[in-house]
Parts: sequence; structure tokens; C-alpha cells
Amino acid sequence: MTTMRTCQQLLKEFPYRQLQFANTKLPIRLKGKDKRDVYNISSPFFYNGRELLLGRAEFRDSEDSSIIFLRRNAGIWTLDEQYQPLDHLQDPFFCMIGGKMIIGGVEVYRNQVSTLTYRTVFYRETAPFQLQRFACGPEHMKDIRLLELPNGKILITTRPQGAEAGRGKIGFTVIRSLDDLNDRSISSARIFEDQFAKEEWGGTNQLHLLKNGKIGVLSHIANFDPEGNRHYYSTCFLLDPESGSHSPMKIIAVRKNFENGPSKRNDLKDVVFAGGLVRQKNGTAVLYCGVGDTEAHCITILDPFLKWEKI
Repeated sequence: MTTMRTCQQLLKEFPYRQLQFANTKLPIRLKGKDKRDVYNISSPFFYNGRELLLGRAEFRDSEDSSIIFLRRNAGIWTLDEQYQPLDHLQDPFFCMIGGKMIIGGVEVYRNQVSTLTYRTVFYRETAPFQLQRFACGPEHMKDIRLLELPNGKILITTRPQGAEAGRGKIGFTVIRSLDDLNDRSISSARIFEDQFAKEEWGGTNQLHLLKNGKIGVLSHIANFDPEGNRHYYSTCFLLDPESGSHSPMKIIAVRKNFENGPSKRNDLKDVVFAGGLVRQKNGTAVLYCGVGDTEAHCITILDPFLKWEKI
């Protein structure tokens, strides 16, 4: 049985593609005259007694962004000024390893031949509210995510491009500790060859350890239409960390599921980029997304991992 699905196949299989929720935009308020958009958020998480949210902040006509830390205050997400912004970084994510907070993002920089490129970089807290970079991924790779396994090892999902990876495929590997997190270990990840059609691509957004030891992967799939517009859909799949086998993807959210709003450019109107998912005890989950490369939204959906957790 093939695990490859095209965007069109997944859309046909998604029963809620025409459902629109109301009031999905997150209440985010920056200080004073700061008019930057905040999007491609993480899911909220608790750390050192406070509830935090990471966001990508940038002006509408720019892609020079910063990762900012937000804190909930009377129902509004406001800037947590105890954490310094991480400048020139995009698309934040977090995970907990050894009880410590790991923050990651995509750094845009000029390489040794002055070509503008990007890579994923990782920070950890060395003192209260002090973050220090400790690792970075290969040049031209986004969507690297980490998960601590029950045996203390760390699962990594990757997103190489070019050659056999085409526009972008998902890979995975396991390392012993964060000391082994580097360009070489990330580049050695096994690539899933049976997940995306040739002209489509995708990546991982967040990893969830399920009760049965399997991994629930929050992910995305994307393509271009004939006019050059981008279409991004929020997806998920099941990964067995022992065998490396994985289920087919399924869509869990599309742009229409969220309330209407602006987009950064016309070709980004149909973009949903999931930052995280918070599972609830009642069989639902709250999905946090950036939409249109301008806004942060969330919706409550059926927990997409429940069925797989019972396998």
C-alpha cells in the first residue's frame, strides 16, 4: 500500500474542507506604535511558571523578522520583555529536552560567497531568561524538529531539498543527545521517498510522543497552482520510530477553516502553517497556525492522533 498522497487527493478525503469557524484570530497586542504582523506562532506552553507563545514578527512589506515571546495577560497575548527577541529568525518552534526549553527558528543569512540563504538554528536557556545558540542545521534546510524519546535519545525530523529530495521531503534520524545535534547528523537522516508527489513538498511542524510509543507528527503539504500561487495545508501522520515506517498523511485544516483575513501577498492567500497542537482530555485538540503569512489563528478540532494512539 502506497503512503503517497497528492494535495488534491488529501483535499477530497478531508470532510471539513468547506467548514469555517468564527473568531479564530488570536488576540495579540504589541506595544505602542509597533504595527508588525505576528504569525507562524508556536502552540502555547508553560515554562518557569508562565504561559508563553512564540511568534514571528515582521512588517507587512518585509521578511526581516524576529522571534518574539508573548505572555497571556487578561486574555490578550502581549510581549514578554524578560526574553530578548531573536532577531533575523523566522518560524519559531519549541520543545522540552531534559526538562529544559529548546527554542528553534529559521535564520536568514549570507553564506561564505555572500549568497542569501537560510538554516535552522537552536537555542537553549543558560540562565533565567538568557538564551544561547548551541547548534545549527545544514544550509538551505527548514522544518527540523526534535523530540525526546522515553530512552533519553532524541528523534530528529528533517526537510532536505534538491537532488532526490526535490522541492522538499521529510527525513528522520535518532541521536544519543543534544551533543550530537549538528550539520552531519541532520544531513544523514533517512528520507521518506513515498510521501510527496514530484512537484509537491512538505515538512514537519511538531512531534508528539503517543502513549503507544509511536510519534504523532504535525506536518504540512504544499504545492503551486498553474498561476504560481502557493497552497499550504495542515496535515499529520503517524511515525514508528523503531521501524521508520509511517502512515499516509491526512489533512486536518485548510485556510477556509479560519476566519477571513489579509495575506502578505496575493500568492499567499491559501497558506496555513501549523505551529503546534495542544491535545485536550475530551478528545479534541487546539491547532495553532499562521495564515496568509500575516496573522495567528487557532481552531479546535477532533484530536487527530487518538485513533493512531490505539494501534
